[in-house]
Amino acid sequence: MQRFRFHSIHSILFFILCACFTASAQNRHSNISLGSSLSPTKNPSWPSPSGLYAFGFYQVSRGRYGVGVFMDGIPEKTVVWTANRDDPPVFSNATLFFNSEGRIVLRATQGQDSVIADVSNSASSASMLDSGNFVLYNSDGKIWESFRNPTDTILPTQRLSAGIELFPGVSETDHSTGRFRLKMQRDGNLVQYPTNTPDTAPYAYWASGTYGKGDNVSLNLDVDGHLFLMNSTGINIRNLTNGGYPTEGILYLMKIESDGIFRLYSYNLTRNNTWSMVWPSTSDRCDPKGLCGFNSYCVLNDQKPDCKCLPGFVPVSQGNFTSGCERNFTAESCSNKAIEELESTIWEDVSYSVLPETTKENCKQACLADCNCEAALFLSDNQCNMQRLPLRFGRRKLSDSDTAFIKVEDGSFQGKTKPEKGEKDLRTAIIILSCSFVAVIILILATFGILVYKYRSWSYKRIPGNSSVRYCEDIAPLSFSYAELEKMTDGFKQEVGRGASGTVYKGSMLDGQFIAVKRLEKVLAESEREFQTEMKVIGRTHHRNLVRLLGYCFDESIKVLVYEYMSNGSLADVLFNPENKPCWVERMRIAGDIARGILYLHDECETQIIHCDIKPQNILMDDTRCAKISDFGLAKLMKPDQTKTFTGIRGTRGYVAPEWHRNLPITVKADVYSFGVLFLEILCLRRCLDQSLSEDQVILEEWVYQCFEAGKLSLLVEDEDVDQKQLERMIKVALWCILDEPSLRPSMKKVLLMLEGTVEIPIPPNPASFLSCLG
Repeated sequence: MQRFRFHSIHSILFFILCACFTASAQNRHSNISLGSSLSPTKNPSWPSPSGLYAFGFYQVSRGRYGVGVFMDGIPEKTVVWTANRDDPPVFSNATLFFNSEGRIVLRATQGQDSVIADVSNSASSASMLDSGNFVLYNSDGKIWESFRNPTDTILPTQRLSAGIELFPGVSETDHSTGRFRLKMQRDGNLVQYPTNTPDTAPYAYWASGTYGKGDNVSLNLDVDGHLFLMNSTGINIRNLTNGGYPTEGILYLMKIESDGIFRLYSYNLTRNNTWSMVWPSTSDRCDPKGLCGFNSYCVLNDQKPDCKCLPGFVPVSQGNFTSGCERNFTAESCSNKAIEELESTIWEDVSYSVLPETTKENCKQACLADCNCEAALFLSDNQCNMQRLPLRFGRRKLSDSDTAFIKVEDGSFQGKTKPEKGEKDLRTAIIILSCSFVAVIILILATFGILVYKYRSWSYKRIPGNSSVRYCEDIAPLSFSYAELEKMTDGFKQEVGRGASGTVYKGSMLDGQFIAVKRLEKVLAESEREFQTEMKVIGRTHHRNLVRLLGYCFDESIKVLVYEYMSNGSLADVLFNPENKPCWVERMRIAGDIARGILYLHDECETQIIHCDIKPQNILMDDTRCAKISDFGLAKLMKPDQTKTFTGIRGTRGYVAPEWHRNLPITVKADVYSFGVLFLEILCLRRCLDQSLSEDQVILEEWVYQCFEAGKLSLLVEDEDVDQKQLERMIKVALWCILDEPSLRPSMKKVLLMLEGTVEIPIPPNPASFLSCLG
């Protein structure tokens, strides 16, 4: 909300509203009794006595409505509190009840009821106060009020208590939870962070500087625009605004907005009829961390924030700067790279290697020489921090002397010197000759292409009624007919694998390229358009540690996926084959490959993908024994009973995270758990459940932790050349991954840093989850 704009209304109404909005009128309220109800089109709201505020339905878009508290009596309502903000808007046939059980319930079109105010006791009445506070009462007094459960706005006389957060909306019109938060911390500090980040200094981008001023500090707003922090004894410890602004005919409110800045606004009831900004938390609109997505950074153009991609990167989604940027090339090798410089930019620093006391040129060359380095940050104290992608929280700071070195393809480097005149003439002649030669070649190729096309049309006839297009929109996998796939696989003759999601056959394309064709079983009966959408999402994933999806087939009830062929089978064939076991160094490389693949699915894709079935059979090995993850993105396509082991649980016995069994929300931490189990199998070269072993060794996680506590890790591996300190580090990484509580497990980015030895690994607690593997 840069500025609220509202249509004019009669000045008489404004004077009435203003007169009502005084300290003497704040206790006036309208009584709402049990059995009352609201409808978006007939009786949309319960107003306060003055009519300044109302509780009920407000219009989000044509025919769609939200529920909350808003300033009424003006054409464009100012929403100051939103109920169930992350639920979708409802249609005009929804109803809001103050039911006989003393609860306010929203009944949407689906017939499902959702409670608006979460209270432990039943309410006997409700009121919409002239202060903007919506309150529920029982015989003992107030049992719930919107002022104590704010969303993104603070009104006069309202306070933000310790431990409470404000979250902006996604946009001015979308009131669901946005990407920033303002928290009144219990240490006395008022701090702004991006959402989904810990309450620690590296993630903060604004703070009141009142740390340690008390454990019960609150943010307060007076009717004169005085915005201040006060401790539990009533002492003012920090003024954000001095207050003393005009109060006659003026309203004030504080709001955290979708751009991550919170502002104080005033509204003149007698003149202009518009909201005006009185005070912002910061004047630099690039200050909020996370305003721009991964691999992009914020710059100011005419004081407006603009997100720029790193050199060699393009937007993931045009027009949506929060989606970040991705490389415009596939980084397949370490050679033929160059460096582009970004001056005066700052980034989140998650370095895997630090070079102290070095020069700018040495920092640049060190990144070029290191295949793991994707970017290097040269700081003003002559320190060089080497980083991998993605980079985040990027901002340009003209007062900052730090430099970012970004690794790009050599052909995209634009910093080369211009050629001399003689060189230009020679190049011009070469270009003319080359163009003539190329024109002849193109003519020949065009003729050859026409012949090939006719041959393909004759060879691969489509089944009648298959209306799917040859290509999806954008860059996406090929769409094959079932007849084509039958021909490619010789009638699905050579079976090379079988799993819970389907059977895999070997085939070959017209050009001789081998392919793996997977016929899906127990697939949800979605429409062709929905299936194609999922294929586009999977097809846009490009990473050296993911098996590439080449194409698909949607033919009525038959759904088939076409992948690149992996000549060395699965990781299970490598790990559990006594004649082909990998050495310790190779096992470490394989674990790193898998971790990087999962990190890409979780953090670097345009659409986050939770695999839900990480196991050795879903890790395939190419001809160089590089590990690649397969079957990612299929979780959304599978019916809940895809596995033969658990009903309603996705995954495979032994690798399933405990939260599946508790009906808890499934996050990326479920994949972290599965990776931890798989990592133990890689380290110990045995399966996670092996009934042929002694009772205390059957469950791998239990056996590993026993050996870890006893200091006998040598019992877990047979390799004589294993560094015991490295083995201990790797075991600790795995044990952190398989903790019973999802929030305690590290992210895949942290896992990768621990694998590479760039961060310290504390002693993990007892995972306490090995029994849940058994279901």
